Amino acid sequence: MKKILFLALLLLSYVTTFAQQTQDVEMADVLRRSGKIYVVITIIVIIFVGLAIYLFSIDRRLKKIEKEK
Repeated sequence: MKKILFLALLLLSYVTTFAQQTQDVEMADVLRRSGKIYVVITIIVIIFVGLAIYLFSIDRRLKKIEKEK
């Protein structure tokens, strides 16, 4: 029952976000036209890669500490 409820909730959230896409986003169009959107995407990717490396390093440290105990 929980799976069906969760699936229905996801489908409803998809329908509401799909219905909201009628507006044009001027900032995205301007960034795309000027080529600056690639800079924004690059910065976002760098941040996510940095966070992933940081989290993996913390995980390794915690595993090392757990093995010592």
